[in-house]
Order: sequence, then C-alpha cells, then structure tokens
Amino acid sequence: MWESLAIVMIVAGAWLWVDSLRARERALAAGRRACERYGVQFLDATVVFARLRLARDAEGQLRLRRTYTFEFSDTGDNRRHGAIVMLGGELQDMQLEPHRLQ
Repeated sequence: MWESLAIVMIVAGAWLWVDSLRARERALAAGRRACERYGVQFLDATVVFARLRLARDAEGQLRLRRTYTFEFSDTGDNRRHGAIVMLGGELQDMQLEPHRLQ
C-alpha cells in the first residue's frame, strides 16, 4: 500500500516537473518575442518562476496557472520588469512595465 502511494507521488512529481519545464520554455520564448516586437532588450535571457495556482481555462477545465517574471531594458542602462502568465501550456497574459517606445 505505502509503496504504491510512494510510486504515485514520484510519478506525479516527475509529471509536474516536466510540465513546468515545458511551460517555462514557452514563457521564455514569449518574453523574447515580446521584447523583439517592442524593440527592447530581453535581459539575462531568462524568466523567473513567481507563482503557481489552479485556475479554469475558457472551457472550464482546471489548469495550472504559472506566473513568471523577467527584466528588460528600453535604453540599455536600466531595468524594467515584465510578467508572463501561462495557463497550462498556453500564454494567458503578458505585462510589461511602462517604457519609452523607440
């Protein structure tokens, strides 16, 4: 009995880890694309995990909602903040701190 529960917990943990890696990679790509589109520098070439919650998608299905933060620069000598929200494996929302358009 305990062995079965331990195996289920290990498999669930491995699934969460792999699913989180996929969501992070998609968030990273979305952050890069947004920075290219707005003509700003994507700093540190990474996103940072900030929050994990459960939320419902448009069809009412329960999904993991992950929030990632990142930094960008509009002038090259400052740091501004951005946030990316992934619902499951899909981009739900992206916010960039106000900045000067080039």
